[in-house]
Amino acid sequence: MMDLYDVIRVPRITEKGARLKEKNNVLTFEVKIDANKVQVKKAIEGIFKVKVAGVTTVKNAGKNKRVGQRLGRRSDWKKAYVTLKPGEKIDIFEGA
Repeated sequence: MMDLYDVIRVPRITEKGARLKEKNNVLTFEVKIDANKVQVKKAIEGIFKVKVAGVTTVKNAGKNKRVGQRLGRRSDWKKAYVTLKPGEKIDIFEGA
């Protein structure tokens, strides 16, 4: 069983995320790659004390990068779109 703070890594604050927040009350978070939707929902509700209407997750593949002559690869990561119930909000997204 993962701890609530192990599931959620960081909030992803981008222009697309700001549009989703204003239009549909959807917030974006980077989450642990092996976390499922139920774990993400429980973590958001437990940490921020809000009610979650739904969660959608997306796996993003890491990119191949070159540094000089060496080839490297960025890590794969997972993003969660969290839809809050009407009237709910999280303060860390309000100032962004």
